[in-house]
Amino acid sequence: MALRTVVIYGSVRTTRQGIRAARFVVNECRARGHDVTLIDPAEYRLPLLDKMYKEYPKGQAPETLERIAALIVPADAIVVVSGEYNHSIPPALSNLLDHFLEEWFWKPSAIVCYSAGPFAGVRAAMQLRAMLGELGMSSIPSILPVPKVQSAFAEDGTPTDPGMPGRAAKFFDELEWYACALRDARNKPRERSDCTAEEVGPKRAESPMTD
Repeated sequence: MALRTVVIYGSVRTTRQGIRAARFVVNECRARGHDVTLIDPAEYRLPLLDKMYKEYPKGQAPETLERIAALIVPADAIVVVSGEYNHSIPPALSNLLDHFLEEWFWKPSAIVCYSAGPFAGVRAAMQLRAMLGELGMSSIPSILPVPKVQSAFAEDGTPTDPGMPGRAAKFFDELEWYACALRDARNKPRERSDCTAEEVGPKRAESPMTD
């Protein structure tokens, strides 16, 4: 069954190379029959975080936030494609993720990390794993690391190594398993039918976005 999949890319730099990895992910997911959308922060321009999407009255958030929310709320799976900046994740990616909270809840995420060198951005992936868990979309156990991203794919995302799709297959198989399992769980009727959306989501003593 087709999964509604959102691929989030993290860089807005003019010389970015990781967009090739993001296109590879989009192409692979589509080849598996899924409904895929790429959210590129270079196209969905957001200001530095001031108000989260949920802090606006319904229907009154800025247009860009409404467009992104319309993609992630119905999504079954999220794939995050991240480079590594100073052992951490790109600021544009963090800013995009932080604009939302409940919209991410109870959905699996998967991490594709990359770098221009041989270590494939795995240090950023470890920080991203913790962040995604706090946002309510815990990442699957596997990650897909891509070293030397500038030579790993053509501009359209076609891998230069014909063995790449085979190595990525387990990663996508795992994401599909979690996405199907969590989608089935979200669709089950709940005993406490009088709960609001806020009450159903994971509980926190305070909002993590405090100054």
